[in-house]
Amino acid sequence: MMTEQVQVKLAFPLWKGVLTLFVGLLIWFMPPPTGLDIVAWHMFAVFAATILAIILKVMPMGAVTMVALVVSAMTGLTPISGGGSGKVAALSGFANGTIWLIGIAMFISRAVIKTGLGRRIALWFISKCGHSMLGVAYGLALSDMVLGPGIPSASARGGGIMYPITQSIATAYQSEPGPTARKAGAFLMICVSQIDAIICAMFLTAMAGNPLIAELAASQGIQVNWGIWFLGAIVPGLLTLLIIPLCLYYIYPPELKKTPEIPGIAREELRKMGPMSLAEKILAFDFVLLIVLWTAGDIFFQIPATLSAFIGLAILLLSNIMSWKNIIEEKTAWDTMFWFAVLVMMANALNKYGMIAWISKGIVGYIGHFDWLLVFLVLILVYFYTRYFFASAMAHISAMYLAFLAVSVSVGVPPLLAALTLGYTSNLSMGLTQYSGGPGPALFGSGYNSTGQWWGVSLLVSIVSIAIWLLAGGAWMKIVGIW
Repeated sequence: MMTEQVQVKLAFPLWKGVLTLFVGLLIWFMPPPTGLDIVAWHMFAVFAATILAIILKVMPMGAVTMVALVVSAMTGLTPISGGGSGKVAALSGFANGTIWLIGIAMFISRAVIKTGLGRRIALWFISKCGHSMLGVAYGLALSDMVLGPGIPSASARGGGIMYPITQSIATAYQSEPGPTARKAGAFLMICVSQIDAIICAMFLTAMAGNPLIAELAASQGIQVNWGIWFLGAIVPGLLTLLIIPLCLYYIYPPELKKTPEIPGIAREELRKMGPMSLAEKILAFDFVLLIVLWTAGDIFFQIPATLSAFIGLAILLLSNIMSWKNIIEEKTAWDTMFWFAVLVMMANALNKYGMIAWISKGIVGYIGHFDWLLVFLVLILVYFYTRYFFASAMAHISAMYLAFLAVSVSVGVPPLLAALTLGYTSNLSMGLTQYSGGPGPALFGSGYNSTGQWWGVSLLVSIVSIAIWLLAGGAWMKIVGIW
């Protein structure tokens, strides 16, 4: 039996590892602030080092969180089983139903791409709407909205389905990176990025970080399920999908306005795909069933969202649309489930040991005398625009969401309003930069836009987007009784 020659070397750049360790140890050995227990302070040290390692990309996120799990378990901060210690168990996150919900949704999303159903849906909408460049943008928005509830990855939707189609549309009109970029490609790439961020905000299962947001909200006693999330997002989401492409069309217009050939090209691609296969029909039924169960399952059938996801996956296994081998080989889903579980465990530990309450109390002491509406507006803007410093949605959510939620509730913001608005903002901010998450790296990497163009246009769009979600969204959530 032949053996593989393994080269032993550091798995990370030395300076990144040293900096992460230094920050962690510095916090660990500093005396805890007044009013904070030493266990909470040490847990914060491990958490801060973990987030820094994720931001610096010392190692893959799964590897970073595994090291964090080992450190927190070995130091007794989070014993492996918890036992009767009164502490959070290191492995408690792996028993969390939300972890499995997002993992199973990722398995199902692979089937959407594997069968070609996702591409078929996108091409169909473009064949109907693609007579103008603005129509192409709306066609992409509609197809992304249909796919959003069942594909919990902005990268998979925007980068795996929308990007190739967008690229082919730009190429069809000889719009290439460089002198002809503004003809079509530059507009479409930024448009897809903004659309994908909006779709992520509309559905709990449209982005991997959303279930984490729901878990963090639950730790504060605020229950957010699929139906509540969607109810709060439907009106501002649809308004944003309607207005943002139009806004981009005027502030960053494509040189090419009419695209009469595009519907024909889309129809030809659909013809090449042939009629819907039995697998696609079963998958489409499964998709609709999941949305129904996620929307009304808890209320009418007493079926939790995670069990609904298991039902959807079972249908795909029984019909052989997805084999067990396919599931085992879905590395992204298993990787996500691992680091997701560890981050949930660490967030729960910080909350249980009093760190979040201490931060909230300290901040409220300075701003608590102001009107809650004003404070909440400032918190939202700070939370949104600090995304410039994060290259990962999960790092941003893990580092900031729980503290901002606790402060918001402490100054008088209605709890569910605070939880949902911060959650929606977590997604909308993905459109700020080309590295903020989602399909941004792939879309920007196509070469159609400069960094200055991407940042400048996205900043202007973000102002419009925030205004819609705060004003129209806030009014809508008031009408439906969320606050």
